Amino acid sequence: MASSATNLSTPFLNNKLSSVSLSSNDKLSAFSLIFRQPRRKPRFMVLSANVDAKPTVLVAEKLGEAGIKLLKEFANVDCSYNLSPEELCTKISLCDALIVRSGTKVNREVFESSDGRLKVVGRAGVGIDNVDLAAATEHGCLVVNAPTANTVAAAEHGIALLAAMARNVAQADASVKAGKWQRNKYVGVSLVGKTLAVMGFGKVGSEVARRAKGLGMHVVAHDPYAPADRARVIGVDLVSFEEVLATADFISLHMPLTPATSKMLNDETFAKMKKGVRIVNVARGGVIDEEALVKALDAGIVAQAALDVFNEEPPPKDSKLVQHEKVTVTPHLGASTVEAQEGVAIEIAEAVVGALKGELAATAVNAPMVPAEVLTELKPYVLLAEKLGRLAVQLVAGGSGVKSVKVSYGSARAPDDLDTRVLRAMITKGLIEPISSVFVNLVNADFTAKQRGLRITEERITLDGSPESPLDFIQVQIANVESKFASAISETGEIKLEGRVKDGIPHLTKVGSFEVDVSLEGSLILCRQVDQPGMIGKVGSVLGEVNVNVSFMSVGRIAPRKQAVMAIGVDEQTKKETLKKIGDIPAIEEFVFLKL
Repeated sequence: MASSATNLSTPFLNNKLSSVSLSSNDKLSAFSLIFRQPRRKPRFMVLSANVDAKPTVLVAEKLGEAGIKLLKEFANVDCSYNLSPEELCTKISLCDALIVRSGTKVNREVFESSDGRLKVVGRAGVGIDNVDLAAATEHGCLVVNAPTANTVAAAEHGIALLAAMARNVAQADASVKAGKWQRNKYVGVSLVGKTLAVMGFGKVGSEVARRAKGLGMHVVAHDPYAPADRARVIGVDLVSFEEVLATADFISLHMPLTPATSKMLNDETFAKMKKGVRIVNVARGGVIDEEALVKALDAGIVAQAALDVFNEEPPPKDSKLVQHEKVTVTPHLGASTVEAQEGVAIEIAEAVVGALKGELAATAVNAPMVPAEVLTELKPYVLLAEKLGRLAVQLVAGGSGVKSVKVSYGSARAPDDLDTRVLRAMITKGLIEPISSVFVNLVNADFTAKQRGLRITEERITLDGSPESPLDFIQVQIANVESKFASAISETGEIKLEGRVKDGIPHLTKVGSFEVDVSLEGSLILCRQVDQPGMIGKVGSVLGEVNVNVSFMSVGRIAPRKQAVMAIGVDEQTKKETLKKIGDIPAIEEFVFLKL
């Protein structure tokens, strides 16, 4: 058993009896009568959309028609381009989602102006430096991007600039169009045999490397997070930053703009470069100190530069860098191919629609980054986790509040083969939402828990058996609280619930020390009773008289004719009068209604 702690300072009678099961251990024996209706398809919610009306999506920058069409099938779409910051803040409170490219700044003021309605920001492209991720997370807004559709287009543009720069294509074109014929002036350099250093070995960088290898170049790469085996497959050597500066004939930039990469190429780094180096940038303008680059060009340290991105876009008309004879420039065309634009539009539209539907987004950038295949496998357990949290907090009595929660995961898999970040986030969502007006989702769960002083401890229990399923059970325990349903208190004094996934459906399988088996759909009534004949019929008759449909029922007992806990799944909201009638049944000792 391995454990780790995460501190976050945030009508019945007509139903068909389909199965009877008996289980026992040294201390308890449980007799479960299970009443089933046809299963409904489980619903999985992370972000909630308005079910009474279509959500509204604001598209603030030009998006391909295929993406707009996809959005219109699900939402009301407002295409309003070239909005001022003030206009964006005015519109955003009426929108559930916002789609931008690189030209719109989605800052804290935008999230504050949304007044909690904005649930998704979609960045049509890879970089998200124009979106305030911290503010998005604090406001429970998911940020998704489109990281794959324009990969090839950006890589191709990088290669195009590399070749155009080496052979002075732009300068020679301008010269000929001006009526000149200057063959001697525009003698270029060959690419074959030269060393190209790819700075940032992600999707685009690795594609540039593949193409450069085809041109006969020797390719090295620098990226502190790139796996060496992936580089070796392409035939690329991973080297240090210092080695890049000292040996590269060409440098191609493909890193994101972060505090660590801002002005990475500056006076100091230019001074360490091999004299005559040539630089290509199709990443972000901010990774180069533009004034330092002009000085390096004038000094001959940098022979040429080819730039698709700038600190300020568009750059000033009198920019010394743009006007420099040794610089080739394009207006941020990296993703500007017909195919890439359509692909990005479709990719971001699918991500935004999926998020509004409540689906986990594999391209989320401010939520736990979990691979798509893991999300698919964990999906029913994610729903179980939220339901258990929601049930557990409703059992808490008194005003002391929930401060300490322990979550245990039973699994036959190795600890490093079970990613529980999403499960923890959804348990947190279940714990907080029923007792708070705050909307909690996968994005802001940890932040919200921290604000409320909620401490979650996670424990992984290694089980024998087949590791085909990621989890056998999830158990939630809340310590140092009183309970509205005393039978939910375990032998060690905590409120304890346990659940499992059966045929893709979340089930509650233990309450306190009582074993039950009830599908977690609709709402739930828990009753502690004296175990005696006729109790199921009596409770069922009370519910049937007021047309409350029972979807599932299970009875767990300590021993025959002793105490038992009845768990009843109901489809409709049960009135207080009906619950009182159940409580008035002589053998019923306590009961509680829990809304799922």
